[in-house]
Amino acid sequence: MPEEHSQTVMAVDELQAIIQRCQILEEADFKGEDFNLFQVAGQKCLEDGYAAQLLEVIQNEKNKVIIKNMGWNLISPLVRCIFMYKQEDDKREHCLRILDQLAQLCNPKELFLGLLEQIEQTSGEQVCQTVMLLLQPLQTVLLKLQNKKAYSVGLSLAMIMNQLTPLPVPYTKQQIQEDKLGLCQCCNAVVDFAKPFVNEVVKNMEKSSEYNDMELKEELIKFCMQSLKYPLLAAQLEHLEGIEEHPFRHFATEITDILWNVGELIPLVFVHRKGKSPHWENQEFADIERKNSADSLACLSYLMFVQHFGVECFPVVFSPSYLLLCNMTHIEVLLKRTEESVLSKGLDLFESCLLRMEDNSLLHHYLELRGFINVPQDLVKIMTLCPMEHMRKKSLNILQLFIDKFDTEGKYTLFRCLLKTSNHAGVEGYIIKNIKDQIHLALTEYDNIWFTGHHLISLLDLALSLPEGAETDLLQNSDRILASLNLLRYLVIKDCESDNQTGVWTTLGKIEQNFLKPLRVGLNMSKAHYEAEIKNKKENRKEAHSSNTVCSVTVSGEKMPAMTTGMQLQVLHSALFTFDLIESVLARVEELIEVKTKAAMDENS
Repeated sequence: MPEEHSQTVMAVDELQAIIQRCQILEEADFKGEDFNLFQVAGQKCLEDGYAAQLLEVIQNEKNKVIIKNMGWNLISPLVRCIFMYKQEDDKREHCLRILDQLAQLCNPKELFLGLLEQIEQTSGEQVCQTVMLLLQPLQTVLLKLQNKKAYSVGLSLAMIMNQLTPLPVPYTKQQIQEDKLGLCQCCNAVVDFAKPFVNEVVKNMEKSSEYNDMELKEELIKFCMQSLKYPLLAAQLEHLEGIEEHPFRHFATEITDILWNVGELIPLVFVHRKGKSPHWENQEFADIERKNSADSLACLSYLMFVQHFGVECFPVVFSPSYLLLCNMTHIEVLLKRTEESVLSKGLDLFESCLLRMEDNSLLHHYLELRGFINVPQDLVKIMTLCPMEHMRKKSLNILQLFIDKFDTEGKYTLFRCLLKTSNHAGVEGYIIKNIKDQIHLALTEYDNIWFTGHHLISLLDLALSLPEGAETDLLQNSDRILASLNLLRYLVIKDCESDNQTGVWTTLGKIEQNFLKPLRVGLNMSKAHYEAEIKNKKENRKEAHSSNTVCSVTVSGEKMPAMTTGMQLQVLHSALFTFDLIESVLARVEELIEVKTKAAMDENS
């Protein structure tokens, strides 16, 4: 016990000795050695548990000048000790009071750098705790700064957001409720930290309509842009049952409020800030800046048009087609991503814009714009490549919605484009079914030149053909082939040769040459090949001791996983069933053509 007491006395005595020595010096006479001795002695007091004695020293009016110049050196050991003690420990409370005193007494510039350094050095699970601990003293210091205030506020916000960015964003309801690393709480604390600076900009803007001090405003906009990219772009922002105050929805509200208050919300939604981005000599930096800005603006559009944040500020003067046009770039940015949280925002934004529009109201001229061609192609990629079934289904529904909004020439142009670019039999089959529906409308409800006559003949050249003639893989292309046969069957039944509204009878010879004949040849070859395979498998099975022999099989050029002979036979029989189905529809089409041609010849004779 006496030994412990003597250590206590030593730690406090050492500090007192340095303080007494420095009390008699002028501020300008403090040496580097004095700073080091003060830091070591203060750190020893903290580490040995004598924060109360250190607090007394700091609060002593006589030591004001010393603390002003040297106190910032205690930030690092102070933060370590705060995290070391439990919440209810008196020593922790003393440390927190020391932190508050340092914020009041220290040289603002020195303390600012000390606090930033502490935030920069933190990592992992302690990031959010450290940031939340130091936000209040950092805000106090920034409000005191006279020079380079805007730069310092911007540096602080950028540093904080850069430290938070590597942390995973809670996505599920359970993750948001748990907030394991404290990110939800921390993001909202950072917004509170920024509020005095937002208020300062707003007051200055109110004083003068020609507000020239743009630096602080620009730093706040940068913070909002960074927040839109992270965490909001990755966050789950739907209303969640059981969560009364959704932390990310609250954060999104605060960010859109800041942008509105500084007069940038509407300009950012409609204007791409080309002139505002910094000039980078390094092209790689310029590309990163452009991508970050594109992600942020896309997220902002999602917040406004899907989640309706800031919608009360929105002018109700824009047509639905103009809003779609403004958002097409943002939709394209979001649909290029693969993360569910981002991709779903792109689909929701696209759907929201389309649902505002009347069917058949979107003019075909829009397809001359790059985004209006790229976005449906992105949808096709999601429909065919995305591993999440609900995303694939939603993409298909949105593609149909997009088709429905165009005028007839727009539909025609879009069908041509997708037939040429999709490279997927299922998608091509879906487009061909849409073509059939449009022809039906043209023949039964209203005339249009795009799905009858010479325009349709040009489209039929694309729809009624085999990609590689008789060599086409019929199994892989079965969806497209069946859709094409159904379209041809419909045309032959619905359009008499004497009327020939669709022009199908004019181009029948070409259809037979390019589609029906090679399809018949391909069917015969494919059926013969698969029947031979089945025969071989059955003979091999008889020779083998067991039907459970495992081997591999290739279907449509792709090697299937290892299967028993019985499983392989099942696959081969399934392929034969598909060929039989194609053959039955083909036979019916050929029969209809023959009957209709004969009837027309009889009429003419």
